Amino acid sequence: MNPYASFLGDGNPRDVIAETPERLSQLAMTLGSEGLEHSTAPGKWTAREILCHLADTEVAFAFRLRQALAEPHHVIQPFDQDRWAATYAGYDADAAIETFSALRRWNVALIQSIPAEAFSKPVTHPERGQMTFQTVVETMAGHDLNHRRQLEAIAARAASA
Repeated sequence: MNPYASFLGDGNPRDVIAETPERLSQLAMTLGSEGLEHSTAPGKWTAREILCHLADTEVAFAFRLRQALAEPHHVIQPFDQDRWAATYAGYDADAAIETFSALRRWNVALIQSIPAEAFSKPVTHPERGQMTFQTVVETMAGHDLNHRRQLEAIAARAASA
């Protein structure tokens, strides 16, 4: 089960994950330092915090992808995103984008290097049930699109203000 499938739709997950680092850089430049501190609504993450979350999530995806390939029927370790976000006040957007981009290049290289049959390898998520390696890749893409849309909404709101 991919909770982000609705964001991906018929999109190609490999294309989405490959283009996201550049899109994040563009959005950060559009927002500027002031805009990065805006959110979609009160109590929601700021654009900078979304970028930090994406960097953190890419750390998790890097581990999940490699464990899924290395172990028979890997069980994914979930994490509490809000607890991880408790430290975001000390992080800056540029470092988040650099971290995300470097890890994403590494993850894309891994995904491009594996044989086609690896994508059907089963994994389990304790909260989401049975899935495949392909579902993990699709989840990455849908997660990207979800947060890219949030950043785009913040940028649009800032441009109209």
